[in-house]
Amino acid sequence: MAGRPEPILVVEDIHTAYGLSRVLFGVSLRVAPGECVCLLGRNGVGKTTTMRSIMGLTPPTSGRVVWKGRDVTGEAPFRAAGLGIGFVPEDRRIFADLTVWENLDVAERRTRPGGFTTERVFDLFPALRPLRDRAGGFLSGGEQQMLTIARTRSSCCSTSRRKGWRPSSWTTCWNRSAVSRRTG
Repeated sequence: MAGRPEPILVVEDIHTAYGLSRVLFGVSLRVAPGECVCLLGRNGVGKTTTMRSIMGLTPPTSGRVVWKGRDVTGEAPFRAAGLGIGFVPEDRRIFADLTVWENLDVAERRTRPGGFTTERVFDLFPALRPLRDRAGGFLSGGEQQMLTIARTRSSCCSTSRRKGWRPSSWTTCWNRSAVSRRTG
């Protein structure tokens, strides 16, 4: 496979269950640096569980998850996040009482050196800059989702189906995330 970069994420044959209910049966995927991979399917087929398994929120019962060459199978979610794996849940878990800036600042404090800064996030998501002093609970649904994605920054792990987003907002976010993937 000369010329193909090493994958940044490898998911190999993961099986995941909630109690006795098995949900994932041998899911595998590879994501190369700069590549964006989408999991598509109807409700209830395991898209979110796959993301939760990668993130460590619902660890797989077998198989493995490798991030940048490191086996992270079953790692605690905070450790996965510290390594740069992000998860954007569909339900927009923002801090409603904190301002946009405070929501971003909380995430920035956990960022590795050389990672995203609040100003860099505002450059990637300019629609958030004029809202920096507005409480998260007073944002529209689309603005809350944008804040969630901005807070997660370079995440590829999203269960959002663009809920509450205007098509132009999704296109802008997609284009800016492409820039983010190219620039790190």
